[in-house]
Amino acid sequence: MVENTRIASDQDYEINDPYDDRTTATHLQQRSKVLSGKIANVLSVSYADGEIRDALRALESTNVYNTPDVRRRLHLEVQKEVINCNGEIIDQFGTVAERLRRVGHTISKLNKCCDSMHQQLVAARRENAPILEETSMLLTQRQESETKKQLLEAFNQHFIISEDELRVLTANADIIDDSFFETLARVKGIHKDCQVLLGTENQRLGLELMEQSSRNLNSAYQKLYWWVQREFKLLNFENLQVGSTIRRALKALAERPTLFENCLDFFAEARQHVLVDMFYSALTGSDNNNDGDGATKPIEYHSHDPLRYVGDMLAWTHAASVSEREALENLAMADGDEISRGIRKGMTSEPWSGIDSEVFDGRKALEGLVGRNLASVIQVLRQRVEQVIQNQEDPVLTYKFVNLLYFYHVTFAKLLGSESILLENLEALEEFAFDQFRTIMVENVRFVQADNGRAPPDLRSPGFLIEALDNLKVLIKSFDASLTPIPSREKDFERVMSVALDPFLDVCRKISQDYEEPFYSTFLINCLQATQATLSGYDFVQQKIVRLEDDIKSYTTHLIEFQHSFFLHNSGLYPMIATLAPLSETQPDIVQSMRTLPIFQPAALRVASQTVDDFLPSALMDAKENLKYLYNKQMVSNITAEAAERFCEDFEFIEGQLAASDQSDATAKGDQEYAGSNKLTEPLRQSFPRTSGEIRVLLS
Repeated sequence: MVENTRIASDQDYEINDPYDDRTTATHLQQRSKVLSGKIANVLSVSYADGEIRDALRALESTNVYNTPDVRRRLHLEVQKEVINCNGEIIDQFGTVAERLRRVGHTISKLNKCCDSMHQQLVAARRENAPILEETSMLLTQRQESETKKQLLEAFNQHFIISEDELRVLTANADIIDDSFFETLARVKGIHKDCQVLLGTENQRLGLELMEQSSRNLNSAYQKLYWWVQREFKLLNFENLQVGSTIRRALKALAERPTLFENCLDFFAEARQHVLVDMFYSALTGSDNNNDGDGATKPIEYHSHDPLRYVGDMLAWTHAASVSEREALENLAMADGDEISRGIRKGMTSEPWSGIDSEVFDGRKALEGLVGRNLASVIQVLRQRVEQVIQNQEDPVLTYKFVNLLYFYHVTFAKLLGSESILLENLEALEEFAFDQFRTIMVENVRFVQADNGRAPPDLRSPGFLIEALDNLKVLIKSFDASLTPIPSREKDFERVMSVALDPFLDVCRKISQDYEEPFYSTFLINCLQATQATLSGYDFVQQKIVRLEDDIKSYTTHLIEFQHSFFLHNSGLYPMIATLAPLSETQPDIVQSMRTLPIFQPAALRVASQTVDDFLPSALMDAKENLKYLYNKQMVSNITAEAAERFCEDFEFIEGQLAASDQSDATAKGDQEYAGSNKLTEPLRQSFPRTSGEIRVLLS
């Protein structure tokens, strides 16, 4: 930019020079155009441009002034500076070129050296290639050997047990401790993992290892079995405490169901002997450990009280069952899931054991073991209870045995479940006691049938029924205090009533057949109401009460019929009712027939009217006198009132027919005055003037 400025200034100087002889008009014109273009170019440049500012700043550093002389020298100075700068640059490039030539010479030497080295390397590689291949193969083989060594060590560590572990597992002299169970678990894991080896190419190794592990497991389970047997023999059966090692051993033996069951059988057999000895000691008081202490009396001391005697034996059995269950809770039987899983595993090796592993329940097994332990006690208990019950002749006491046995049946069911052998024996004892109760009641009924031929003179409940009802009341209270479930209480006691009540009621019905009405129904109603009063207040006999009520209603109907017949016959109305009954129900037929019947003639009607008048004053008293033996006086009044109401209805019927007959006669004669009269002055009504309203008043 400084150079351009300088040139422009020189040109300006030359244009403005009036002494230039070379200028012509055309030349001047061209120069003017060039000058205008440069001026325009200069003016178009922005002084904010960086290059312009740098050029001006460089020009300012030269300390020049804008004079014609300076402008002329400026161009020359600038060119000189440019030439000097270019010369310095050329000198410097020469130095660089010289150095580059040296570098090129050095590179050429290096290339020759590298080519020589490359040829040497190629030759060395050609010579060492077999050695490198052999080395690589050896390294590969070494790595494979290391891998095989690691696999072999891992295999031996997992599938092979040491001599010490084998000794712990199979040597009978060694004790059973945690190391035994750890080794047993490891061998079981080896046996299971051998199945994986059977799926590989080398099946022979898997078969050999599986056979070896099977032998080791069998030896271990045999050792465990005999060890448990020895430990059971060393247990203090008087104060049973089962250690954790025995529980763990039983859990392990579950995988051998046969050995497991044999251990339980041995344990149950040993407990049976101990418990039956304890039971005999409680019965007789001959406990060697008691040393003559009389604080607790033997059970047989109360043998004179049969109910307490049987109750004490059952109570001792219950206490022994509770103690036995609590002691056996420490056994593995409470861990039913673990036992069940072990048995399922053992079924593969012992499918003939017969144990159903799918439904095995540890809780039920525990309850069953308690029952097996008490088997001998149950046998002695059953014999003694049967002997006591068999010697009884009192039906009430015998039935109390039934309820007592049922009470303990429910109690033992909660303690030992519903499938215990103890419950089976209690159920058999219940049936035996009830059969004895039934036998006694049958004998009583036979004695009643032979001794009682007639009812009491006052037709009240006979003595044998009152005694039976008294016994039944005691039986009801005893049953009500029992633990019989509410849904089955009515059904269960129905069986009792079929023995203790129904036969006596049948005897009463048989006795009543010797009587006519009203004594027949009166006697039966008295018996049934006494029975109903005995049963009232207990919800489990409601169906029986309803059936008794139906029978009472039936006999009550008989008495109403009898009283109604009594009213009709004694009042003299029965011939009229009996005469009108066969006639047609059509009103004209009845009216026409009445005039022709002898009973409805005026003389006969006057006699009948007089009979009614004589009967009515004492009708109610006479009717109630028929039911004087009926114990329920309110029922006497109700029956008599019902019969009187029916008698009044019959009287209204006769009265209506007589009035209709008179009305028909009056109409036929054309007597309008007579027909229109409201007074009953007809001939038939004159002979039979009594009205139904009067009858109701007299019988109310």
